[in-house]
Amino acid sequence: MEYIVIIIAAIFVNNIVLHQFLGICPFLGVSSRVSTSVGMSGAVMFVMTLATTVTWLIQTYILEPYSLMFLQTIAFILIIASLVQMVEIILKKVSPPLYQALGIFLPLITTNCAILGVALLTIQYDYSLLEGVVFAIANAIGFGLALLLFSGIREHLDLMDVPKGMRGVPIALVAAGILAMAFMGFAGLV
Repeated sequence: MEYIVIIIAAIFVNNIVLHQFLGICPFLGVSSRVSTSVGMSGAVMFVMTLATTVTWLIQTYILEPYSLMFLQTIAFILIIASLVQMVEIILKKVSPPLYQALGIFLPLITTNCAILGVALLTIQYDYSLLEGVVFAIANAIGFGLALLLFSGIREHLDLMDVPKGMRGVPIALVAAGILAMAFMGFAGLV
């Protein structure tokens, strides 16, 4: 039951993008096309899950036993940067079109505060390794859900007759706000 609560809370109630406002840069930058959003969601899911696992292990078996807690942020950032480089190399070899479509936003995963935020929240909430992995996967699914919904809305908005002053970023921000308010409806679930 505890895992179900973690999953529902991370995906809907405390959505990493729409409730906690982490990962806004890729949310706004990559969300213009659904196909690009799918690729970004997959990359974020992989990196977020792997980063949370590795950072939990580093925290539990190195930082805490040796009283090196002051290195937590630097260690976590280095781990995330290394994992993103690995994902970039793999995507470049496995799927060049996806690598080209993601363009500059793939290196932005390195500085994506959602990934660092989930790793830090896992430690802050004192989750076990399994709970942390479930939490990371659920947050990645929540990120992907928000990104896919938002990219669908933006593709639809491109076909609409939007006033000239609201085209582009202004209407995207209004749509993001409305989407965040829609997710607030899940607040009573857990």
